[in-house]
Amino acid sequence: MATLSNHVPDPRLITAFAEHREGPLHRVSPWTKVGTVGALVVAVTVVDSLALLAGLYGTTLTVYGIAGLPYSRLAYWYTLPLLFIISVAGPLAFLEPGTPIGGALQTPLGGLSVTWAGVALFSELACRSLTVVTFVLTASMTTRYADVAYLLGRLLPRPIDQIALLTYRFTFIMIETLEDLVKAALSRGANFSEFWSNKRLYARILGMTMLSAIEQSERLVKSMEARGYDGDITLYGDVSRPPTHELALVGGMYVAVVGYSAVVVYGVRV
Repeated sequence: MATLSNHVPDPRLITAFAEHREGPLHRVSPWTKVGTVGALVVAVTVVDSLALLAGLYGTTLTVYGIAGLPYSRLAYWYTLPLLFIISVAGPLAFLEPGTPIGGALQTPLGGLSVTWAGVALFSELACRSLTVVTFVLTASMTTRYADVAYLLGRLLPRPIDQIALLTYRFTFIMIETLEDLVKAALSRGANFSEFWSNKRLYARILGMTMLSAIEQSERLVKSMEARGYDGDITLYGDVSRPPTHELALVGGMYVAVVGYSAVVVYGVRV
């Protein structure tokens, strides 16, 4: 399966893992995965201990491996999240007051030093972000599209659920169109290794991709209207209620998070 970049998650590959693989997490209820994502988001928000955050991240990585998913892909897919973390949280390593590590970096504004407190804060933010990113990828690669569509229809109000479904579908169309344009440009001797010298070519390809997407969306609208579309997309299938042990597991996660928040964060005495 050809991809534009190994550093960007390919929806087609994610869908292939979800539809054609069979692992322990594939058999877990989609509702359980949604509840776990919510518990993780709350946990990484309230937990302020680097050791606990690192433990959460390590647990999420272990679950990713148990699901039978490739760590090599995950390492590539971390590129964009890490760039975002470094650009946003990286300066905090210099700006956070504390004991400096090594010498100072001379800048026009004065000397800047990386502090131990800054490194700890950066590590906490990195663990928070990568924990959620890793589990969302895990859930996406172990949940069938039909189940995702059903969950969107139940969790999101109309027409947001239908917009999400159509956006998901057009993601594949735009990727395929973009790949065809890139292959055509390469066959004509284009060189994508130098961005600035080929910025006009990049602009043309992106512009043609957007125009193609608009044209296909117009054709889709006409075809849906011809088939009697009245503002509702009928979704077939059902996602059964999670088994008792999965409900107990998710409930235990929320109890643990709420208990930690009450005792450690707000100082409630038991």
